Amino acid sequence: MNDNHPLSAWSTYTRTVFIAFAAIALVLITYEHRVHVLGILPWLLILACPLMHLFMHHGHGGHSGHDHAGHGTGAALPKKETDDV
Repeated sequence: MNDNHPLSAWSTYTRTVFIAFAAIALVLITYEHRVHVLGILPWLLILACPLMHLFMHHGHGGHSGHDHAGHGTGAALPKKETDDV
């Protein structure tokens, strides 16, 4: 049989060497720069608050879908009719 499979850019050996190199680099960077990383953590927590607010409100379609009955005048706003295609 003739198996003519094209060689992958990420062979098993290449992938193993890359993962080992990345793991060693991550350990060395973490060890050498832990003071910098730990010093930036409070700022990342503060930055996470507006980012979570921005991205978490994106999922429910804004505030236009809420039922406004009982708020303000007590009259419900008319619902929009949509065409289902």
